[in-house]
Amino acid sequence: MKGFSLNQATTKRWPLDDLVAGCAAAGVEAVGLWREEVTEYGTEKAAALVRDAGLTVSSLCRGGFFHEAHWYDENRRAIDQAAALGTDTLVLVSGGLPGTSRDIDGARRHVGDAIGALVPDALAAGVRLAIEPLHPMFCSDRCVVATLDQALELAGPYPPEAVGVVIDTYHLWWDDRVWDGIARAGREGRLASFQLADWITPLPSGVLLGRGLPGTGSVDMRRFARAVRETGYAGYVEVEVFHEEVWSRPGPDVLAEAIAGYEATVA
Repeated sequence: MKGFSLNQATTKRWPLDDLVAGCAAAGVEAVGLWREEVTEYGTEKAAALVRDAGLTVSSLCRGGFFHEAHWYDENRRAIDQAAALGTDTLVLVSGGLPGTSRDIDGARRHVGDAIGALVPDALAAGVRLAIEPLHPMFCSDRCVVATLDQALELAGPYPPEAVGVVIDTYHLWWDDRVWDGIARAGREGRLASFQLADWITPLPSGVLLGRGLPGTGSVDMRRFARAVRETGYAGYVEVEVFHEEVWSRPGPDVLAEAIAGYEATVA
């Protein structure tokens, strides 16, 4: 594995200029970026900022949300944006149930079909579509892909260089089948991104902002790191945390703790 990457979500209120400068000063080699912030800043401007600082964009989040009406056009824009930033990884959060539907199997089939429709565009741009399974509590509104097995099945019909999967410790730590899934992802050449976030209890209201920095919660990060490393994964390890308390702190402090957590649990 290449080393530590700071995902922009971890320091959500740290302006991009400061984030990039802080990472460069700390010797960090890579950052994971989010489309909303990049679009607001300006894609070409953001690409130049990161490049001039000597950093790499480890991933762009997010594509997907295939339950929305204009999913194809939006994901085409996301692919182009990833290519402009120089990253080969576009993280897909697949989306929840459309409208009042209860047909979760149908929603997953639609995700597979949608990804297939985007494969030619992704291959042409040199961008890999990285399916991220989310914890099952997000199935209804955010992501009907809830296990690594499901993500691998959806990726299966398409070339590994076009469609891969994301291992996020926060979302997958509970699943006793994840270890076999990680090994399978390695055999199939599907492992596109490895992200760290801990599971903090009790979860806050709304549950989305319940992630902790590595080493502060219930997840066996070392076991995940061993499993991923054994696949021969050659990418960065992103720390991606959503938590109001973390966001309220100064960016440099959070970066330092994220690096320390990474070094203690993975490096």
